[in-house]
Amino acid sequence: MKKVIFKGAATAIVTPFTDDGVNYDAFEKLIEFQISSGIDALVVCGTTGESATMSDDEKRGVLKFAVEKVRGRVPVIAGTGGNNTAKSIELSQYAESIGVDGIMLVTPYYNKTTQARLVEHFSAIARGVKLPIIMYNVPSRTGMNMAPNTCIELAKVDNIIAVKEASGDFSQIAQIAQKCGDDLAIYSGNDDQILPVLSLGGIGVISVLSNVMPRETSRIVHEFLDGNVKEAANLQLEALPLTNALFCEVSPIPVKAALNMMGYEVGKPRLPLIELSAPGAEILKKEMKASGLI
Repeated sequence: MKKVIFKGAATAIVTPFTDDGVNYDAFEKLIEFQISSGIDALVVCGTTGESATMSDDEKRGVLKFAVEKVRGRVPVIAGTGGNNTAKSIELSQYAESIGVDGIMLVTPYYNKTTQARLVEHFSAIARGVKLPIIMYNVPSRTGMNMAPNTCIELAKVDNIIAVKEASGDFSQIAQIAQKCGDDLAIYSGNDDQILPVLSLGGIGVISVLSNVMPRETSRIVHEFLDGNVKEAANLQLEALPLTNALFCEVSPIPVKAALNMMGYEVGKPRLPLIELSAPGAEILKKEMKASGLI
């Protein structure tokens, strides 16, 4: 069995912005909140971190800052994927040089490629680093799906250790689990589907919800892994109204609004994303209050 980076919940942490750049003071507060609340790992510069609208210098700065502030207390996983293989290799090598614990690679978007070339894309990045790699399958954002047979081929690569599955296709996830076994760990990429993925052999979630509820999100996973399935199910269902509110508009719009409501001053999303609408804010505020977060 390949060594995994973490079991439990990893927060796909937001990147706080000001009009001038990254708000590092706010970012440090978020990191400390996450660690003190018992989160299992942090994913930095992922989709929720708005990596698509960050400059290369900003990504490097945020990754370096995270590694320095976390100081090994939890694993730091760098989002270094993209639709330019050479740039992904370059950023992954930088991430390795500053001491991250692993990297997460989204499937290429827009210039989507074929399944065969997807194997070449991920394999090329894997050859460029020694870091453990989590692949990220999110067809709703990228326009392409990573098929189970592709996962089988990529699981043969030594340092490709896991997949974050956000397809929502449980038949596909079951096929990956059955065909790859211990060669490829599975993380849920959807907060409303943590338990179903765990029931198919998954070992955790890479989460948006845990930005605001890190302890509770981690507990969902660990209760299940400890055999307390009913308690895990209850926790999953209790979190569902807030989870839905956090996706009432395109993520990470609502979760940034939620963190601002909690006093973390993460700023607004960058264009083309905009601030949460008034109706969305009412939905979110209601569920935040019901969850005791504000």
